[in-house]
Amino acid sequence: MLLSLGDVRSDIHMNNQFVTTPDNLRATERLVREHLNITASGEIDAVEANVTSDYFNHRSADEPMETRQHGPEGLRATIGWLHRAFAEMRFEFHEVLIVGDRAVARVTLHARQHGPFVVHDSPDGRVTDAFPSNGRAFAVPQTHWFRIAEGAIAEHDAVRDDLGMARQLGWIPPKPIYIIRMLLTRRRERREQRRNTNTSSRSQRNNA
Repeated sequence: MLLSLGDVRSDIHMNNQFVTTPDNLRATERLVREHLNITASGEIDAVEANVTSDYFNHRSADEPMETRQHGPEGLRATIGWLHRAFAEMRFEFHEVLIVGDRAVARVTLHARQHGPFVVHDSPDGRVTDAFPSNGRAFAVPQTHWFRIAEGAIAEHDAVRDDLGMARQLGWIPPKPIYIIRMLLTRRRERREQRRNTNTSSRSQRNNA
């Protein structure tokens, strides 16, 4: 039996207590699978119904600043950031475990890099690294953790094999020519980030 989103939101909680039933387990698993499939497909119109208004992704610390905000907009920004770097994304599901309002998904992420993977590992979201594409594909294991609230995803965290991904994509061990490409890509991304920041600041002053 397929449950509507309204069924999910009304059935999972009762008097603010999480109620575990077979239907709730199926509904939670569907939310988890939907969350990762939305991320892979880039179907941003489906984000609103999948996450809570205060949803937060704990893996956003090395992503652009717009991904660090709470709610659907944060997830939309993460999806945009990922799809700029990767194409043909899909999650292969191996196992989904659910205990109370927590869920864990063990998956393999398959994708191909088609653009720069830009890292923003700084408190202010500054570009810290940029890995240009070699046109390679990769497949790496990941474990994703979720908290469910009011029938939607409220929090997300993950354990990822980023080292394995870097090896498969030819980022490491770095060859001299690739190091040069990395430095040039990082410089270009930082220049673009500064340009966007200045444009935004001027727009805010003009609207003030």
